[in-house]
Amino acid sequence: VQLVESGGGLVQAGGSLRLSCVASGRTSTTYGISWYRQAPGKEREFVAVIYWGSGSSYYADSVKGRFTISRDNAKNTVYLQMNSLKSEDTAMYYCNTKDGGIEFWGEGTLVTVSS
Repeated sequence: VQLVESGGGLVQAGGSLRLSCVASGRTSTTYGISWYRQAPGKEREFVAVIYWGSGSSYYADSVKGRFTISRDNAKNTVYLQMNSLKSEDTAMYYCNTKDGGIEFWGEGTLVTVSS
């Protein structure tokens, strides 16, 4: 499975960005896609997840109400719409999935929020 993120950039606090994660390869046996982020000097943390089949989604408390995860199954693409961005959202954002016991990560896309 290969994952490619895009959509990061520099935005002012209060602004919005939409990230995309395109999955390719053997995606049919994966559960869905998760987004994680890692800020400088901090550990990687969970942001949101969406499941291919049900479309169910879950969010970290820190982004609930501001971020929305969605999927386009036909395009094997998951989006992360980020609104009301804060300086503390500045991080490298990664998408992640699992196929059986194997975990896959993209290379990340950088989001910088200026205050």
